[in-house]
Amino acid sequence: MTENNVAKQSDAVEQMAQNWGVIEALMGGTDAMRKAGSRYLPQWPAEDAESYKSRLKTATLFPAYSRTVSVLTGKPFSKPLNIGEDVPERMVEWLDDIDLEGRNLHAFASDLCFNALGYGICGILVDCPPAGGTRTAADEKKAGIRPYFVHVRHDAILGWRAEKRGSVWSLSQLRLMECVEEPDGAFGTKSVQQVRVLEPGKWTTYRKTKSTTGAEEWTEYETGTTNIKVVPFVPVYGFRKAFMVGTPPMLELAHLNVEHWQSKSDQQTILHVARVPILFGKDLGPETALNVGAGSFISASGEHADMKYVEHSGKAIEAGRLSLLDLEDKMRQVGAELLVIKPGNLTVAQTVADNEPGMCDLQRIMQSLEDALDQALDLMAMYVGEKEGGHVSVYSDFGVATLAEGSAQLLFEMKADGSLSHATLLNELKRRGLLSADIDVEKEIAAAKAEKPDIERQEKVNV
Repeated sequence: MTENNVAKQSDAVEQMAQNWGVIEALMGGTDAMRKAGSRYLPQWPAEDAESYKSRLKTATLFPAYSRTVSVLTGKPFSKPLNIGEDVPERMVEWLDDIDLEGRNLHAFASDLCFNALGYGICGILVDCPPAGGTRTAADEKKAGIRPYFVHVRHDAILGWRAEKRGSVWSLSQLRLMECVEEPDGAFGTKSVQQVRVLEPGKWTTYRKTKSTTGAEEWTEYETGTTNIKVVPFVPVYGFRKAFMVGTPPMLELAHLNVEHWQSKSDQQTILHVARVPILFGKDLGPETALNVGAGSFISASGEHADMKYVEHSGKAIEAGRLSLLDLEDKMRQVGAELLVIKPGNLTVAQTVADNEPGMCDLQRIMQSLEDALDQALDLMAMYVGEKEGGHVSVYSDFGVATLAEGSAQLLFEMKADGSLSHATLLNELKRRGLLSADIDVEKEIAAAKAEKPDIERQEKVNV
């Protein structure tokens, strides 16, 4: 590797990055999908530019992917992380501000989970400011010098070199893209891109400079050493394919969400056409003056003269509506699959205790995240001379037995955050057989509203 290609993505990263574009757009919502233009909303061969532009400007995204990632992230982090008694006392104090940006370890781990579920890979960099002239632990504490975690997003990873030590892969080099805020003038700031290259015991940063020919090239900017002889980085995976290589667990959901975006645009277009009836005239004769409007009269002498408004039959509209509902159901099922316990164990507790392959995919991902947090704590301990960093555990009692139960959980979560109406929730539960088919949804909602004041009054009495 030469300095000039230090910012180039490796082949493995380029392969992973092929999936990131669509996910970034879906995560960015309607605005990002519109900006992507024909990449995800094709312009049809017979469609003129103005018509396509209007269709794109009115398209809206059903945010199934981002909502599902958010809901699934919320499950393991609905309860606080459990901090083991083996975490050194002084490190326990650091967990309340694990990244020196105000986030505690629980919030930090939740963000990691969201990134890993959404994109398939991210990581924890354990960094530590240089000690300078300090000499003792008390001096370092007084100066605020201590190791901290950095959340490395998927798109910051440029490449790596790894070697196998026994049966374990270990990084011998890692390249990361960073964005640094620096003063600009008397009051402003500017963002500067730099590449950080980490190797055991040392680091180097590179920034763009102009050569004598005026061309920009990456050159060495700063270098330094660390007091640990490893690359202080731990990968966090969605679905792990290989060391430092992960894939998004719900990639198929992302593709279905794009299909829904396209189909919904078609549905909006046909609804617009259907809502504007076309005036049809037959055998009116060339002399007929067409002045159509309230109070006007049209006369025609043709034997078969006729004039009427022609409207869309509506069959295509209903077919499109059913197709959209089918896609939405498929998307919920893909998200719910991560919660379904695979055959082999009867209960979540039994699954975790036996450590068998009968756990759900989200539980496996959380086990991987736990291991990553433990490794990062060990790196933190290494910086300060502790024997080990201890262990933390993530809540994992959220597996379900069936796909219907899993999708029902997602529906309840979407109702709770306002993404789903009460009526849609009950109709979806009926469709899954979790509510009786005889239930009248509108009557049930009215009855629930009528009972609510009585329940609230009873709760006040109990208090």
